[in-house]
Amino acid sequence: MEGCPIQPFKRHIFLSIAGCLFFSGIVLFSYRLFMWGMLPVSILLFITLLTPVYRSTVSLFLFFLAGTLLFQLGTGYYSEWDISEEMKIIVNRSLLLLIICGLLLSLLFSRQKVFLFAAIPNWQKRIVFPYHSIKLSYFLLIGLIGSTTIFIPLLFTETIPFTTSFVLYGLSFSVLNAILEELLWRGVMLSSLKRNVSTLYAVLITSIGFGLLHLSIGIPVIISLLFSLGGLFYAFVVLKTNSIYPAILFHFMINLGMVWNGWIFIE
Repeated sequence: MEGCPIQPFKRHIFLSIAGCLFFSGIVLFSYRLFMWGMLPVSILLFITLLTPVYRSTVSLFLFFLAGTLLFQLGTGYYSEWDISEEMKIIVNRSLLLLIICGLLLSLLFSRQKVFLFAAIPNWQKRIVFPYHSIKLSYFLLIGLIGSTTIFIPLLFTETIPFTTSFVLYGLSFSVLNAILEELLWRGVMLSSLKRNVSTLYAVLITSIGFGLLHLSIGIPVIISLLFSLGGLFYAFVVLKTNSIYPAILFHFMINLGMVWNGWIFIE
């Protein structure tokens, strides 16, 4: 963790304020309130320049918001293109690379290594709970079965147009979105925050932020906040397995089910 000469209580206040500024920046940029969004960015920049306390953490927030601004500007740029709505959504998801690049620049300037939880899971490892432990392979199998329940509504729906193009769109969107969102939130953001602050703080910031960023694609506030619970689950999976791959798989299954059920991105 980064060295800090201030008292623990004041550290908590400092990190809470930085987190709130981060969340407010995501919300304001998501609603395209760019001028207002520059206020939390300016405060975070001032904090970064003024004090070395948790500078690496605040820098992550700052560069994330800079990437989010570019992400939103890019969204406005391609919205006038003469392409299908499905392709616009694919382009939108691809622009998450702008935010990822912002985080990588922050790590470069802070001279910190990139750690993406890229290890293959140890299938023989046991996941320890307060009163129980379970083999990792069984834990992941249960998680996979739980994720596939997202497809149950398909058994009772006849209005979804299961054309070849729709099926392929669901697959391509789900693969791209799962990989980029997990790389962004769990691969880069969670691992970097966990290195500098407490694991609890890192999990809360990445989970809530994960939910709030869905505002940028038109998801209502309540549902976006519910998505934060998904962020908690993915963070738990990554930390318990020390690998990002199971979370990507679970995320892919959930995204695919939501698209094929017609809950998101269907006219």
